Amino acid sequence: MLQWMVRLCNTRQVSALIATRPSNLPLRLDSFNPRMTPRKHSVPTNHHVILTTSSLSLHRPNPKCYFDITIGGRPAGRIVMELRADVVPKTAENFRALCTGKWTYDDGRCRGGTAQWREKGFGFAGSSFHRVIPGFMCQGGDFTNHNGTGGKSIYGNKFPDENFVLKHTGPGILSMANAGPNTNGSQFFLCTAETAWLDGKHCVFGSVVEGMDVVRTIESVGSNSGQTRSPVMIAASGQL
Repeated sequence: MLQWMVRLCNTRQVSALIATRPSNLPLRLDSFNPRMTPRKHSVPTNHHVILTTSSLSLHRPNPKCYFDITIGGRPAGRIVMELRADVVPKTAENFRALCTGKWTYDDGRCRGGTAQWREKGFGFAGSSFHRVIPGFMCQGGDFTNHNGTGGKSIYGNKFPDENFVLKHTGPGILSMANAGPNTNGSQFFLCTAETAWLDGKHCVFGSVVEGMDVVRTIESVGSNSGQTRSPVMIAASGQL
């Protein structure tokens, strides 16, 4: 089976295991420009201004999820990640639901959608970081085969690349692993360095906001081949 990987094609390390493929052009958010000055609107003095809840909630906070990590069976700490639902809502929701083990759906019987267990064993809890390369990234999310060949999304087996607006700018970036264009499932990676050569090929959807020291500890048990010296497990996961 085709193993889901991210590229090792920087100037310091090149892996013959990873085949090259055409890159996708990043999408642009042309509809939003933070430098634009909003137009001023006058309000007649003889009218009351009513502020509703919806008008005050102009921006919903991005979700934060966590992993409780064990290394060699011993607790190693917690990683907290902010998911950029404001930029990649579909990709962020996939990761959030896999962290909680629950997802929202409407199958015709539960009108309006309701949170339900999808199936036993569906989600990140109990899965491993199966591939860790120091100076590059820590990869996990294969909760079906546990070796990098499996995993699946909440939308089915795979789902398309949402966009490439966010970039691989440095340590702590959270991005989707894939087997080519539009093959996102459940596998992800946490960068431990800037990986700009992955821009336009892997969808960034979040970053570590707490526990980067835990990511570094995971990195320390990795190897150039990606095999870890001790099992690195996601003992528990969820949403804060």
